Amino acid sequence: MTKNYLLEIGLEEMPAHVVTKSENQLAQKTAKFLKDNRLSFSTIEKYSTPRRLAILIKDVADKQEDIDVKAKGPAKKIAKDADGNWTKAAQGFARGQKMTVDDIFFEELKGVEYVYIQKHEAGKSASEILGNMVDVIESITFPTRMRWGSYDFEYIRPIHWLVSLLGDEEVPLKILDVESGRISRGHRFLGKDVEIDNADNYVEKLRSQFVLVDAKERKNIISDQIKKIADDNNWVIDVDSDLLEEVNNLVEYPTTFYGSFDKKYLEIPEEVLITSMKDNQRYFYVRNQKGSLEPYFIGVRNGNTEHIENVIQGNEKVLVARLEDADFFFKEDQKKTIADYVEKLKSVNFHVKIGTMFEKMQRVHAISEHLAKLFNLNDQETKDLLRASDIYKFDLVTNMVDEFPELQGVMGEKYASIMGETDGVAKAVSEHYMPISAEGDLPKTKVGATLAIADKIDSLKTFYAVDLIPSGSNDPYALRRQAYGIVRILDQNQWSLNINDLQAFLADIKVKEGLDLSNNQTEFTDFMIDRVRQLLNTVDLRNDIIDAVSETSIVDPIAMINTAKVLQKHVEDDDFKQVIEALSRIVNLSQKADFKFSSELSVNTELFENPSENKLKEAVEAISVSDTKDAEKLYTALASLKPVIDSYFDENMIMAKDEAVKTNRLTQLVIANNLIAKLGNLSKIVVK
Repeated sequence: MTKNYLLEIGLEEMPAHVVTKSENQLAQKTAKFLKDNRLSFSTIEKYSTPRRLAILIKDVADKQEDIDVKAKGPAKKIAKDADGNWTKAAQGFARGQKMTVDDIFFEELKGVEYVYIQKHEAGKSASEILGNMVDVIESITFPTRMRWGSYDFEYIRPIHWLVSLLGDEEVPLKILDVESGRISRGHRFLGKDVEIDNADNYVEKLRSQFVLVDAKERKNIISDQIKKIADDNNWVIDVDSDLLEEVNNLVEYPTTFYGSFDKKYLEIPEEVLITSMKDNQRYFYVRNQKGSLEPYFIGVRNGNTEHIENVIQGNEKVLVARLEDADFFFKEDQKKTIADYVEKLKSVNFHVKIGTMFEKMQRVHAISEHLAKLFNLNDQETKDLLRASDIYKFDLVTNMVDEFPELQGVMGEKYASIMGETDGVAKAVSEHYMPISAEGDLPKTKVGATLAIADKIDSLKTFYAVDLIPSGSNDPYALRRQAYGIVRILDQNQWSLNINDLQAFLADIKVKEGLDLSNNQTEFTDFMIDRVRQLLNTVDLRNDIIDAVSETSIVDPIAMINTAKVLQKHVEDDDFKQVIEALSRIVNLSQKADFKFSSELSVNTELFENPSENKLKEAVEAISVSDTKDAEKLYTALASLKPVIDSYFDENMIMAKDEAVKTNRLTQLVIANNLIAKLGNLSKIVVK
């Protein structure tokens, strides 16, 4: 016979962003706990509100499954002495299994006899197993934890009550001084304590006390109520899924309402209005059928419709206060010029070890000028880029951004347009922050993309210059995200950027005393290669190919990405294995040379002893510079060398006794390997 088991953890109000994750954790950890303890069940239903996490385990078996265990002990020669008597090792093994030596038998394993005991373990009752659910409760992890009272125990919020019922029977649990029972708590203002007589009645018992424990039900109610308000007023509501999730986890009994504000505030940029409503007050904003913002908002109350007019007035009052501030800041900010704000940046630190925001913009100007040439920006784009690089951080010292930090960049674009900057400059001011998350949106304009790269390069290189390098999970300045952003922008625009050449350029930039941009160059190069690997891991590529291109002689993210895709494309070619093996022979043997490639390196044809030597020389020289800049062309050209390479190795002993001949042949291989290395370290590729 099966029963349903209810567990409810009653807490102080939890932050909205942890509720759903914690609910899921509780269910997942419980499922593992039951599986590990051989207690069968059918499903686990999840429930949560800001004040509780709960699960209802359906069809819990009345006891664990019985099991038969064959336990292996020591070898026979250890279990018995020379006289055939049981040793202490055998006796101890039997006691450990709660059996006697009379239960021992022998079986051979890999030519050696061992002692075994066959035993039957009867399953424990469900109540006994579920009495250990405290372990599951305590194992839930949270982004932040707190202590209370004099206890060392930490949890997301203080635990106030526990309900633990198997059917209608209590299963005792205890955490600190909180003992489980069958009493739960209703809505903080509308309900009261309620006795849960049976696990099956949990949802309805709480509903009677104005608590809807099913998060999906609450979310559907909120969505339906918003839709009705929108339909009744002919409005368009953007029901943002993240905001809906957050609001849902702030209430136990939702009632949706709408309020209004004066139309005069619509003169404020809509991004400010939306931020005030959505981010600061958790309201849904309203548009008309034409897409224009309307002076209304939709909120969700944690309660019923009683005195809803007072609730609406209170929310309107709070919002208007914010909008008044925004309106004041918007007007005040426009009384100054961009030049005034740029001047103020001279006293704003980017980082105490690096310098001011103004100094950062000066460096970014130089980097932008360099990148404009590399990325072939036209005259107008270059002009917009350099102007943007001179001002792009100015909005950081405006009143609006000081009040609404999340609008940095957004207000920069607005103010730049108002103050007469071109569209290209204004857009770049906002786009330079992109992407704002690992997989966030990328800049859409070439000017914005270039400025974003320049700004991120400066941040990375200056932090590396002062030894503030990410280590392990420690990355307080989000340098990994910024570097990954550079790689993604380069990939989107198919822009080539040789990291080694870039670092050589940066080393010559004039910076403040004590800031050496040539510091940690190798570490920075490796860091950028890791970010390329990160991007390649999001594509359907073989790991050995990623390893190969990660050791390319030219650290250019877009070249590495394109090369990996080309190699992956040719994996299924009939001759791929033979091509890679032939090229890898050159790679491996070239390592025997005690010299490296240089542009002055040349082969002495007078030392050639076989025609294949000259054929290899001519074939390698036939690969043009343009071929090396296109991964597909380079692979095709190198693949065509296979028969020449095969003949070369058939006819020639590389490590010849004649030192001059040996050096000449190694020189040939080093020159050829210089081309191969542009694809990467092909010896990393696994071929079968």
